[in-house]
Amino acid sequence: MSAYGHQMEREFSSQSLLSREDTESGSQYVLESGFYMKSFAATIFIAGLLIVGVLLVTLIVTLAVMLQSCESRSKGVVEIEKASDSYHYCKAFALHGELNSLEEPEIPPVCWNLAIHYIEGGEYERDLNFTISMIESFFDTISPSDNHLDAVLMDIDDILASNHTYSHQSMHQQQFNQYGSNKPSGSIEDAANLKHWRILELYVKLKSRGWSLILLSRKPERQRNVTAEQLKAVGFNGWSSLIMRADSEMEMETWEYFRTRRTAMKEEGTQIISVISSQLDALTGSSLGKRVFKLPKPLHYNSQTPTLR
Repeated sequence: MSAYGHQMEREFSSQSLLSREDTESGSQYVLESGFYMKSFAATIFIAGLLIVGVLLVTLIVTLAVMLQSCESRSKGVVEIEKASDSYHYCKAFALHGELNSLEEPEIPPVCWNLAIHYIEGGEYERDLNFTISMIESFFDTISPSDNHLDAVLMDIDDILASNHTYSHQSMHQQQFNQYGSNKPSGSIEDAANLKHWRILELYVKLKSRGWSLILLSRKPERQRNVTAEQLKAVGFNGWSSLIMRADSEMEMETWEYFRTRRTAMKEEGTQIISVISSQLDALTGSSLGKRVFKLPKPLHYNSQTPTLR
């Protein structure tokens, strides 16, 4: 072969080699490019799975919270209904307990608990303030006569304690059972003090307007001096009369004793304008005047041993 032929063959071989290298290089680029595209797609796919997973977890958590909320609401409704039922039961029981002079052991435990809630929840204070305001509004519309025969009768057993140590101990024990050592301090005493001061304010206001104030008690006559001193010690002065039970009246039912005394006052010329008490025995019968007012109280059993004074 001539020298020119060898030269042409070498050039052709060189071009074929370059072409093969270019082709292989292009395949590598395609392969590398294809591998890159697959990684990107996998990344997108994995990210999508993560997003879906997060959404599913969020949905599950949301559903769980909603379910728990619904359960809590349902439980709350049931508890409210139960509390409402207990409240109405104890309200009816208190009324019949007062009418029948039931003793403390006959009071259901649930009613002790509700009595404590009645005090601590502020309902007793609201009821007391409302009643006192209603009494004051009534006396704002009338004035005592010039003959000084008009009188207002007030139950002083609403002012002075009367054998209620055990009842207070019972309510404190209920508080301890419910709250332990963290029970609210002094709530029962606060209610008793509030009642004392609100009645004293009413007493002073009526006295300043010229009303004759006759105080009634279920206590025996032999305790008159002690009772009078107790009244003065807590701010009650200047009453027109202090009526206490004679020995012959101690066997009477308290409602009968009050009725007998009111009837005797009327026969003597006293014009009873109003009777104020927290107990039905003082507000039952004849000769009650123009208006009777019943002060609120958490519980009642046997009017001789009131729960809250």
